[in-house]
Amino acid sequence: MTTIAILSTCKKSAEKFSCRIHAYVLMTNHVHLLITPMLEFGASQMMQALGRRYVYYVNKTYRRTGTLWEGRFKSSLIDSDRYLLTCMRYIELNPIRANMVMHPGEYKWSSYHINAQGSISNMISPHPLYDELGADEESRQTAIENNSDIISILKHCMIYEKHLITSFC
Repeated sequence: MTTIAILSTCKKSAEKFSCRIHAYVLMTNHVHLLITPMLEFGASQMMQALGRRYVYYVNKTYRRTGTLWEGRFKSSLIDSDRYLLTCMRYIELNPIRANMVMHPGEYKWSSYHINAQGSISNMISPHPLYDELGADEESRQTAIENNSDIISILKHCMIYEKHLITSFC
C-alpha cells in the first residue's frame, strides 16, 4: 500500500509544482526520480512536499512518529543529451543491480513498464524530444528497451534521490 501512496503523492507534488516526471523507481530503501522542473524552484518544492506528505501518510497509517528520510534529497544536473538515457537506464535497472529481479520488466514499481513496454500512465511525461527516438511509439519503446543510440533528448533534467531510514514494503 505505501508504494501506491508514494506514487500518488509524487504525482500530486509534481503537478502542484510544475515538474515533469520522466522515470522513477521505488526501492525498499530509496526512491529515484528523473524530472524536469518547469519553474525555477519547482523541483525543490516538489521534493519537500513529497517528503512531508509521504511521512505524514506513513506515520498516520502505521501509528508512528518521526522522520523516514535520511537527510535531504540529492540531485544531479543532467547536462548532456546522452547522459539522460544513462540516467533513465540507471533508474529503471536499479532492481537488477539490487538482485531483486532478472529483468526490469519483472519489477512492478518502476517506470520501465511505461518507457520500454508501453504501459499507460498519467504520471510519466515523456519529454517532447522522446518522439525523436523513433517514428512511432513501438520503435521508441524498442530504442529504450535495447538502449540503442538516442538522438537529442534533454539537457535540463535532474535526477533526484531520497533515502529512507526505515523500509516499508
